Amino acid sequence: MTTHVFPHQRQKSKRRFKSLHLGRIAAWSVLILWIAITLLPLWWIIRMAFSTTKDLMGNPASLLPVHFTLDAFKRVFGLVDVNEIIIQGGNVQKLDFLLYFRNTFIVTTTIVFAGLIFNSMAAYAFARLKFPGRNLLFGLYIMALVMPTVLNLIPNFILINQLHINNSLIGIIAPGFFGNAFGVFFLRQIFLNVNKELEEAAKLDGASINRIFFSIVLPMTLSSLVTMSILSYVAAWNEFQWAYFAGGQGAVEQSTVMTVALAHFRAQQQSGVPDFPGMMAGTLISAIPIIVAFMLFGRKAIDSIRFNGYR
Repeated sequence: MTTHVFPHQRQKSKRRFKSLHLGRIAAWSVLILWIAITLLPLWWIIRMAFSTTKDLMGNPASLLPVHFTLDAFKRVFGLVDVNEIIIQGGNVQKLDFLLYFRNTFIVTTTIVFAGLIFNSMAAYAFARLKFPGRNLLFGLYIMALVMPTVLNLIPNFILINQLHINNSLIGIIAPGFFGNAFGVFFLRQIFLNVNKELEEAAKLDGASINRIFFSIVLPMTLSSLVTMSILSYVAAWNEFQWAYFAGGQGAVEQSTVMTVALAHFRAQQQSGVPDFPGMMAGTLISAIPIIVAFMLFGRKAIDSIRFNGYR
């Protein structure tokens, strides 16, 4: 038995294939353009980090590093002689990179782990526990989400000043140690998607609230917890405003973090030209922990987007 294809059907099929083909080309073109726009700033940072200030000023239109060199990275670690820095047109200001990197790592890690614990416990309380004023209190959390962060700057600074922990790493850590409104809101929405029947079955078996929370709920929402940790890590690592005021405005090295140190490193020379290669080299090195975190836990973060709970 043979199947006959009429001419008008063949033409209709060709038109459909052609429109589908053009649509796919257009989608890929927009995607490639968006990726290029997103990656261009990163490439520009790399280009400047592997050049010298004089070379950049002499050839500003080059898309590639001008006379590829690692001198900017050596300057960041204090491995270049002052006279050589002046010849290159760089900044003679010394940057104790390892000290600032250590300070940033301590602050960020403490805020992330402590904040994750308190955020998850508060979120589970709002999602499952019933207590007077629960909705009102959660409404206040929602209000905190829409308030500009600068409004909390002065009250927090007065508080750490009265506690005599300003100009220290403890003062920088203090506001984020007990979590934040966004973390509570984010995890509450995740916990609401967890099947209540599992928790009720555990209660019938004699499990306490703590046992249910730590043994059932947290393992089921691990991907979302990883996502929350990554978001908190990036925010804490890149924090500048609060770290600047609470850490002594860069005058106290023992409480200075990378973002504040890089801002001071941006000081101009007598010629008025900033040391862009040194700044970009320090920025690239300071971004390594964030890149590593995404490489290790990026898949978990993507999985959490598809998390719909257990029904």
